[in-house]
Amino acid sequence: MEKAKIRLCVTQDLGQGQTIPLSRDQAHYLFGVMRLKIGAHLLLFNGRDGEYLATVVTADKRKGVLECLKKTKDLQMPPDLWLLFAPIKKVRTAFIVEKSAELGAARICPVQTQFTNADRIRQDRLQAHALEAAEQCGGTFVPVVDELRRLDAVLGDWPTDRQLVFCDESLVGAQELLQAKSGIKKWAILIGPEGGFSDQEREKLNGLPFVTKISLGPRILRADTAAVAALTLWQSSLGDW
Repeated sequence: MEKAKIRLCVTQDLGQGQTIPLSRDQAHYLFGVMRLKIGAHLLLFNGRDGEYLATVVTADKRKGVLECLKKTKDLQMPPDLWLLFAPIKKVRTAFIVEKSAELGAARICPVQTQFTNADRIRQDRLQAHALEAAEQCGGTFVPVVDELRRLDAVLGDWPTDRQLVFCDESLVGAQELLQAKSGIKKWAILIGPEGGFSDQEREKLNGLPFVTKISLGPRILRADTAAVAALTLWQSSLGDW
């Protein structure tokens, strides 16, 4: 049996013997771009049932059918971790979403701060980036990418059982606080915009009981670098690494 090199996220239920009709876009990708033929193998996942080896049953430029052969991987859920970040330039925002999906964020939440440069996002495109990242890195779960919301609105209805890690560029060295809160299961990380947080935002965050402040080191990081650094720090301290 040939080794399956292509992974595809689908919406249908998966199970041995289950047939999966393809959308026009999926058929174009598999048969027009990747040149798969009848009998070819690929891997499927849907974020619920794990990963399945499948074979191409029918193939056409506009449609096709796959059949699940056997389960190859159980569903691997990430930790209950959200990433809140202020959108930046389009390519770098896409980078943040992709790396968040790869590093194990369960939910990705764009927020608009006082110094956020971008006042709108394409949520559908960012969701597609998260899906593609899961396909490419072997994940079985695709994090949800929320619509853009104002930071003050997000904080206003924040679930108090979820701890928020505030990555404060004005601090140096506070990583030990994460280990001290190891009994908490629900977490989120907040990354600021390129211009940093305003004094009003910092004062608001410092006064909230569910906020933990940390430093990402003595150097000021770009927003996309800070997101990767913060996720890595949290995963190595409290996550599933």
